[in-house]
Amino acid sequence: MAQTLPNYKNAIFTLFIFLHLLDAQSHQFSRKLSPEPLDFKNQKLTHLHFYFHDTVTGDHPTAFPVARASITNTSSTLFGLVMVVDDPLTVGPELTSKIVGRAQGIYASASLNDFGLLMNLNYVFVEGKYNGSTLSILGSNHVFSKVREFPIVGGSGAFRFARGYALANTYSFNTTSGDAVVEYNVYVQHY
Repeated sequence: MAQTLPNYKNAIFTLFIFLHLLDAQSHQFSRKLSPEPLDFKNQKLTHLHFYFHDTVTGDHPTAFPVARASITNTSSTLFGLVMVVDDPLTVGPELTSKIVGRAQGIYASASLNDFGLLMNLNYVFVEGKYNGSTLSILGSNHVFSKVREFPIVGGSGAFRFARGYALANTYSFNTTSGDAVVEYNVYVQHY
C-alpha cells in the first residue's frame, strides 16, 4: 500500500507550488506603454548628406580584411571576404574636408553572382547637434548599381527610435587600389 505524507508536509508542498506559481506570474516579457512620455507625436524628418571614404590601401587604411572563405581567392566576386571598417564621413568628397562622423562596422562579400555586399554599419556622428548620436544600417549593397538603398534600422542619442533609409551613390572608385568615396543622402525619421 502506498504511503501518504503527513498533512503538514502536504501543506508545505502545496504552499511551495502556490508561491512558485505566483512568482512565475510576476515576470513579464512585454507590456503596453503609453506613447505620451516618449513624445511620439513630435517626430522629425532629417536629411543628412555626407561622403563615406573607404580606404583599403596606402599609409592610413580605414578598412581591413578580417576573414576569408575557402573560395574567396578564386571567386570572381570575392565571396566570403569580411572587412572591418572605421571610415571617415566628411562634408565634401575630399578627404581633407570637415569630418562629421565615422562609419564603423562590417561589410562582407555575400553574393556569388555579382559584387554584392552585406553592410552592417553604425554611422557615429562627431559634429554639431548630432555629436555622440548614431544611426545603424543593415542591408544589401550591389556596388555597381548607380544608386543603392539601405534601411536605417535604429539609432541612439538624437536618433533614438530612428527609421528611414540611406541612398548611396559612388562618387569615385579607384580600380587599382579599391579605394572608394561614396556620397550618402540619408533620410531619417526620429523623435
